[in-house]
Amino acid sequence: MEIPKSYNPEEAEPKWQKHWRDIGIHNFNHEDEDSSTYVIDTPPPYPSGEFHIGNALNWIYFDIVARYKRMTGHNVLFPQGWDCHGLPTEVQVEKQNNIRKDDVSREKFRELCVELTEKNISHMKNEMDSLGLSIDWSTEYRTMNPEYYGKTQLSFLKLFEDDLIYQGKHPVNWCPRCETAIADAEVEYEDKEGTLNYIEFEVVGEEDELIIATTRPELLPACVLVAVHPDDDKYSNYVGKELEVPIFNQTVKIVEDSEVDPEFGTGVVMICTYGDKADVEWAKRYDLPVIESINKKGELTEVAEEYAGLTVDEAKEKMIDDLDEEGLLEKQEPLEQNVGVCWRCKTPVEILTTDQWFMRVRDLNDRVVEEAKKIRWVPEHMRLRLIDWAKSMDWDWVISRQRIFATPIPIWYCSNCEEPIIASEDQLPVIPQQDDPPVDECPKCGNEEFEPEEDVLDTWMDSSITIAMHAGWPDLDPRLFPADLQPNGTDIIRTWDYYLLVRHLALLGEAPYNTVLINGMVFGEDGRKMSKSQGNFVETTKARERHGTDALRQWAAIGATPGSDVPFSWKEIDFGQRFLTKLWNAARFSASHISEEGPGMNLDNLELRPPDKWILSRLNNLVKESTELMNDFQFNHVLREIRTFVW
Repeated sequence: MEIPKSYNPEEAEPKWQKHWRDIGIHNFNHEDEDSSTYVIDTPPPYPSGEFHIGNALNWIYFDIVARYKRMTGHNVLFPQGWDCHGLPTEVQVEKQNNIRKDDVSREKFRELCVELTEKNISHMKNEMDSLGLSIDWSTEYRTMNPEYYGKTQLSFLKLFEDDLIYQGKHPVNWCPRCETAIADAEVEYEDKEGTLNYIEFEVVGEEDELIIATTRPELLPACVLVAVHPDDDKYSNYVGKELEVPIFNQTVKIVEDSEVDPEFGTGVVMICTYGDKADVEWAKRYDLPVIESINKKGELTEVAEEYAGLTVDEAKEKMIDDLDEEGLLEKQEPLEQNVGVCWRCKTPVEILTTDQWFMRVRDLNDRVVEEAKKIRWVPEHMRLRLIDWAKSMDWDWVISRQRIFATPIPIWYCSNCEEPIIASEDQLPVIPQQDDPPVDECPKCGNEEFEPEEDVLDTWMDSSITIAMHAGWPDLDPRLFPADLQPNGTDIIRTWDYYLLVRHLALLGEAPYNTVLINGMVFGEDGRKMSKSQGNFVETTKARERHGTDALRQWAAIGATPGSDVPFSWKEIDFGQRFLTKLWNAARFSASHISEEGPGMNLDNLELRPPDKWILSRLNNLVKESTELMNDFQFNHVLREIRTFVW
């Protein structure tokens, strides 16, 4: 056997990748009912067009497990899909075409989104193939395709029938830039420099005033109550009195409330509808009127009088100037704030009261916590992230979005009495703007005209049924459900892991996965989280092209234990290449000492010298130790053991 002097990854990798695809070696064998199955539910990535180094780390982890399980005789399902819908694609389409979503028809805008998504998927698939991932591409799905979003709509119908989905008017997180409601899990928090403004409020009927410190003077028109702490003696004489709100002149009562922080500002809090979730709770507790002073575009409404039409920032600046001019601004102090922003566009989030669709997740969260405790987590402490998230939820999951590129909500409304008409199962998939409702007349009032639901579903409604989809839901293949492994990064525990669990519990009554494998984030060589803005970003293509895919895969395998962040290291990739050279040379040396016929399979009469017995004993121990480590997903230790053995 003749082996080339050196390994050429540029020649070998595409050759073998094509061969694997041609023979379907990685495809799940549906005809094999004898072998044990092993199902890996891979997270469907958003098709950004870039398969970044963090993605590479994740999928190499997944692939290591898939290849190991095939080696141990399992019939492995290693699927791949694409989480196509949602804000990121819409924002990119708007940016590339210099339009807003309402500038063109819904059909045209969706067409532009599909076009961009397909282009990005093609690019990302090429990069994934280049990483040698043993994905079963016959399972590929796109959440934007009717055969998939029809199942999302079916899940909506099922949960609606079980009273786990409802429509209501409720405070929600609202992104003024994207003009849509977003879930708690989609709100990120950033430290920002703000200003604490000390504003004078006059006591009604007295020549006295109270100073209230606030970072949001633009909410003065929505001020409906003032509160002090019951143990704050300096304000005890004011409780029950009324204050006049500066500029807008409405009167508000002063109450005692133990939730007030007496150490913040002056210890007096103005309660508005709404500045934050605390305001929502106070409004509910005291049955306060809701004054909507900010609209869906992030502009002040008519209740703000002369400030109407200004953006939040513009109104804040003008009100501060006016307060100062009237002598009502006592002082200002710099303040570092933790501000909630939209996860996609980073615009500060407002809390608005709007009509939305919700899923009753809080009714299910005790069960979520119970099941999370039974599931195997690697590492184990990551379980607490999901449990803590489930326990901390104040509101139900808002599942409707005011966008276009997403799964349509399968609902129409009677144009007369507004009775909702839900699609029938045999209609699915449906697009209410194009399709007719399942009835000719309203069952409530007899009217024959209907209006389609314009809102769409949160993209997590799509990706939270992936495990059921792989298993053929609604006709589940028991070999494929629940999934054996749920692998993903730390960043989506409170989203994907949570939504998968709560949705499958609601739909099927059982947890959808047995084991959760968590990997960390990729950091730059400078020790900071890798990002283009930090200047420490490394493209996957460049990392792979340096010494080939296997050197990059070794960096991913040896970088860190599960759950830990992984520092990118060119040095480790270089070392990986040297180890590959060592393996290659060992193979060339061995091949030169093996006859074409080989030694045969009968080794019973083979005389082993002490060095032979020693190396075989070492090999046997390596296999045993590596098997135990692989079962615990300790890839870094396995690679170190192999390197030690070979060196």
